[in-house]
Amino acid sequence: MSLPESRRAEYVRTTFDRIARRYDRLNRVISFRLDGYWRKKAVDAALGGGARRVLDMGTGTGDLALAAARRLSADGRVVGLDFSHPMLRLAAEKSPREKGGAKILYLQATALASPFKDGSFDAVMSGFVLRNVGSLEIFFREALRLLRPGGRLAMLDMFPPSSLPFSLLYSIYFYHFMPWVGALLARDREAYRYLSNSVRGFHSPETVGEIIADAGFADIRIEKFLSGAVCLHTAVKR
Repeated sequence: MSLPESRRAEYVRTTFDRIARRYDRLNRVISFRLDGYWRKKAVDAALGGGARRVLDMGTGTGDLALAAARRLSADGRVVGLDFSHPMLRLAAEKSPREKGGAKILYLQATALASPFKDGSFDAVMSGFVLRNVGSLEIFFREALRLLRPGGRLAMLDMFPPSSLPFSLLYSIYFYHFMPWVGALLARDREAYRYLSNSVRGFHSPETVGEIIADAGFADIRIEKFLSGAVCLHTAVKR
């Protein structure tokens, strides 16, 4: 998308505002319900160091935050941060009905300039957010700032797979079928065309790993699912 950054950010925000009510349902359908398994892997990585204070950057409707909250001890806390108010409203409605929901605080703000002090969190995580961020360099520097020394980073997202024949099948499904499903179930073809195009034009997993390293993280690892169509990046603050 060749929009100026200020206009691009507004476009992304209004796109998610529009599809908020149907976002969870479409995620289950499009991922064949694998999204829950991938989120579990991200939470495993984020909480592996005994984290008690967790930040979910780009929390959306709160699925990843809830998955983490269920695993935390009684005194653990999760902050779910997002710039879409309709998404956060749905997350806040969902949490009281879910185990661990009382441990989550939702906040509307941008992940590129969050209102927290340095070293406020033991873990920073996100699920399917990176493709929508205007500057990954700023995003990861902000994540580094917010982590305590030794804190963990866990970033889950979708990438264009490179291995044949899976990449061909993926292209047909994700770039052509998914916008059609979005038009049918969410009644918003444009939003799901944007989401599929955001994958098509995204960095490789290795490039994202390099950006994470350049931000100052150590021990960067990439776990790939579905031939690299979904990847989990993990790292540690030195």
